[in-house]
Amino acid sequence: MTTKLLSVLSLLVVVASSTAAQVKRVELIKEESSITYRLVHPLHTIEAVSKDASYRLDIDEAKREIRNVSVQVDVTTFDSGNSNRDSHAMEVIDALSFPHVTFSSATITQNGGSVAVVGNLTFHGVTREIVVAAVSKWSQNKLEVRGSFNVSLTAFNIERPSLLMIPVEDTLRFAFAAAFGWK
Repeated sequence: MTTKLLSVLSLLVVVASSTAAQVKRVELIKEESSITYRLVHPLHTIEAVSKDASYRLDIDEAKREIRNVSVQVDVTTFDSGNSNRDSHAMEVIDALSFPHVTFSSATITQNGGSVAVVGNLTFHGVTREIVVAAVSKWSQNKLEVRGSFNVSLTAFNIERPSLLMIPVEDTLRFAFAAAFGWK
């Protein structure tokens, strides 16, 4: 009986270690990756891009599955092409007190190339659960992920800026493109 128990335990250890060995962390290809936000006002639309996000992505290459993702971006790295507008945006979101936006996945559901990630977004010192819709494209030693999500400014305790006494829409739209590689 003791030999049988040791055999079963050994088998469990082998199975557990082989399962864990399939998950690997992949490296961001920074020059192929960006995050863009879009803010809409009745008189104009503002878009700003950051190419400076930090990602941590774990995949199961054999199953072509994303297992875990976390992202952090410094809010001051977003560039709309207008430094005055960007400075005002940093004032509105209190960038000195809240310099980073972070996201960490809780669950990831995949169906072919479609990916739905539920996780926690921390923005302006407030953490809320959000759903990120994405599309993944796998090739040998490379994964490209494109997606989007919306956040409510007021849900994150951000006062909506106004132009000519008309506030911007409450919805801040984010889109991202991220490429990852491995050997």
